[in-house]
Amino acid sequence: MKLIRFIRQEAVLSTAALLAVLSAFLVPPDAGYLSYLDLRTLAVLFALMAVMAGLRRQGVFDRLGRALLGRTRGLLALVWLLVGLCFFGSMVITNDVSLLTFVPFTFSVLSGLGAPGRRLAVPVVCMQTVAANLGSMLTPIGNPQNLYLYSRGGLPLGDFLGLMLPYTLASLGMLAVWAVPVCRRAGALRPAPDASAAPTPPGDRRIIGMYGVLFGLCLLVVARVLPYPAAFVLVLAAVALADRPTLRLVDYSLLLTFVAFFVFIGNLGRVPAFSGWLQGLLAGREVPVAVLASQVLSNVPAALLLSGFTDDIPGLIVGTNLGGLGTLIASMASLISYRQIARECPEAKGRYFGLFTASNLVFLAALLGLWALIGR
Repeated sequence: MKLIRFIRQEAVLSTAALLAVLSAFLVPPDAGYLSYLDLRTLAVLFALMAVMAGLRRQGVFDRLGRALLGRTRGLLALVWLLVGLCFFGSMVITNDVSLLTFVPFTFSVLSGLGAPGRRLAVPVVCMQTVAANLGSMLTPIGNPQNLYLYSRGGLPLGDFLGLMLPYTLASLGMLAVWAVPVCRRAGALRPAPDASAAPTPPGDRRIIGMYGVLFGLCLLVVARVLPYPAAFVLVLAAVALADRPTLRLVDYSLLLTFVAFFVFIGNLGRVPAFSGWLQGLLAGREVPVAVLASQVLSNVPAALLLSGFTDDIPGLIVGTNLGGLGTLIASMASLISYRQIARECPEAKGRYFGLFTASNLVFLAALLGLWALIGR
């Protein structure tokens, strides 16, 4: 029973591990397996997850949201703020941390707005989910596949930002327009939002300062100014000594998923028949193939799989980022919001799923149209 429960809870990790084991029958384990692992991606990903978990545990993001909320007046401005927190926050704190932080915060805010708040819950959380997946496109640290592909492709930071900027700006415009009919249907805003209704306890300033410094070190690694082993050791040592409970909050299943996929992809690359077939499939079609693969694998595994069989890393960056739109599993971060809806509004799960799917398809179609227009 425990094994079945684990497989259900960690479906992506379980699938990746199974694929790695099966691929080992095609390529028996040898010294070449060590070359499969992208240690830089694993080290930076661990460091970023530890820093974000620590800042979230100190309540930094929640207090930031409440401080901004205190300056908001009007229903449309409120919706723009809640969605904007996820959109812009995901660029820096990743899409999953953004949703883990601001979706519960949104339920807390909307619960004080009476009937309009209840009507807003489903569309606003849906908008936040789309916003987090789209905002995270812009930066290498916005989501795991960006960090991996940025590292693998060796792109200059300016080139990465320039590649995804048109899609990010188009997404922001569409989200801003979408909020208008949502607010009209919700009705008038009667009670003013109260930013102090449930204040977050103040964190330890020294710990918060430490995480600020560690985050700066992570950014230097991403910018290839600081070697990744140094940042990994510093983050691990600092968190272990000053804030050890945070280490339990790191998503180790994601790290293990990366390791399993590295093994699977490395082994497939040593099978000439499969390698040749996938290379032929991808040639010149990296974006649409990555979008389609993301719908069934989710965009992180799709990036890991496809990157071993093409040199067009920019095409995979665009394809896997746009591929985070679509199905509920296209981006695993989307499941965070769905679980929150299921917990807070169980009767609205079906309505949320329908709205989520429809809105994702609209955004995906629009952004694919933009890709077809600009050619990258």
